[in-house]
Amino acid sequence: MTATKGLEGIVATTSSISSIVDGVLTYRGYDIDDLAVNASFEETAYLLWFGALPTANELQALQRDLSAFAAIPEQVIAQMKLFPKEANTMAALRSAVSSLALYDEAADDMSREANEIKAVKLQAQIPTIVAALARIRKGLEPVAPKEGLTLAENFLYMLWGKEPDMISVKALDSALVLHADHELNASTFAGRVTVATLSDIYSGVTSAIGALKGPLHGGANEAVMRMLEEIGSLDAVEPYIQDKLERREKIMGFGHRVYKNGDPRAKHLMKMSRELGLMKDDTTLYDMSVKIEELITSQKGLKPNVDFYSASVYTQLGIERELFTPIFAISRVSGWTAHFLEQYDNNRIIRPRAEYTGQIEQKYVPVDER
Repeated sequence: MTATKGLEGIVATTSSISSIVDGVLTYRGYDIDDLAVNASFEETAYLLWFGALPTANELQALQRDLSAFAAIPEQVIAQMKLFPKEANTMAALRSAVSSLALYDEAADDMSREANEIKAVKLQAQIPTIVAALARIRKGLEPVAPKEGLTLAENFLYMLWGKEPDMISVKALDSALVLHADHELNASTFAGRVTVATLSDIYSGVTSAIGALKGPLHGGANEAVMRMLEEIGSLDAVEPYIQDKLERREKIMGFGHRVYKNGDPRAKHLMKMSRELGLMKDDTTLYDMSVKIEELITSQKGLKPNVDFYSASVYTQLGIERELFTPIFAISRVSGWTAHFLEQYDNNRIIRPRAEYTGQIEQKYVPVDER
């Protein structure tokens, strides 16, 4: 056996959910460029779960279910109010999602039908948890979900306490489509390993959130925004980036293991960033981001990934940096649960081997002789 660091290039399973071939990302065979422009997030989630775009009736039924399931148990809200205000938001989300299983009588029902319902429930409830966490941290009461709103509308409504404008809703909805799935990424793999033991779907999502929390995965967009805040202005971009490059420090938001010619999702977020800046009559964050991209691409040959422009998009939506990765989770739970359903359908426990590099032929020595 020979180890491959980070499992790079290793094909660990088969999947019909999403693919990355020659730099093209598809969900169930649909190009991400097509879905990003034309599909709603609800349509995308249905596609990931059930393998086809919904009919009008199927879409309406899903929207009704998402609305009906959006409320979370009062016990979970009470628990979140006890979390330290300064706690990492992803850590708080991880704990809250784990606790949802305690209030679902079907949590350990492993039938396909029950797991499909739980996938929809989790998709409906995680936005409610994230919005509630954000308000609780500010000393505000959570806002209950409102019937008749789309998932993106409802999240912004619960976050802001008022119905959002349609430009913001469209921007968030498109961002959710772009983040919904990404083949066998770190969090999806972590979750599939968990459910492959035949653990419940809540455990799988909790494992996935734990993996997404890391700065090399979902947390990268927060790091991008911290960088933009440190730079502060367009004039300061070049000296800041040049200093980072001279020090050989990593610039977050650039490069991707599976994309050699650029992340296909980045251009859509770049466009959103510009449009939101123009709407607010302030394109500073967009202009700074473009300048950074020009410098990094020309000097390092690296192109932006999905995290780079999502930072300025979320900020221009008035969303705090601490919520960037939780919003990623709001979207990615659709992909995670689709993968878990697929894993359950044709399960084999995921148990790789390790190449041993330690000492050999050791002999036990009694403690008083060591």
